[in-house]
Amino acid sequence: MTRPERSERRHSLSDAGFTLIELLVVIAIIGIIAAVAIPSLLRARINADESSAIATLRAVNSAQASYVGTAGNGGYAVLLATLATPCPSSTQGFLGHDLAADPSVKSGYRVTLAAGAGSVAGVPDCNTTPTRTGFYSTAVPLDAGVSGHRAFASTAEGTIYVDIGGTPPTEAAIAAHTATALQ
Repeated sequence: MTRPERSERRHSLSDAGFTLIELLVVIAIIGIIAAVAIPSLLRARINADESSAIATLRAVNSAQASYVGTAGNGGYAVLLATLATPCPSSTQGFLGHDLAADPSVKSGYRVTLAAGAGSVAGVPDCNTTPTRTGFYSTAVPLDAGVSGHRAFASTAEGTIYVDIGGTPPTEAAIAAHTATALQ
């Protein structure tokens, strides 16, 4: 077995690896792929956040329906914290702990619950917390255009309404049937 000459060894070592041009071409290709993929990923994130906001308002509506029948003595809660608080005879609240603060932030949306306009005081609930005859809940994007484009609202009737401008439909628009109901 003979050893390669010194000049042959240098030549074979210099052929190992990539040239600067080859690396720049690879980086350019990765940049093009990223430029195409990132807007799609951002749209997917916005869609996911908006879907989560809708699901959150549905959970609030469902919690209110359970609360009215079992703990609220016919009245609605006007705070998310009230819906998350169990009755003394139970260990489970009507709403999850992730929505136990007023307001709550979930998936890029601020979720609020308040007494409905024109509602009156109802009978206190199982924890002696005052209730009302109506409620108004909203889900508003924290950063319009980044966490969501649309805002949502709901009332005691249980329908979720949407506004594409990022401001939740008002109770007046909902009552006048000029707000857009979510399909």
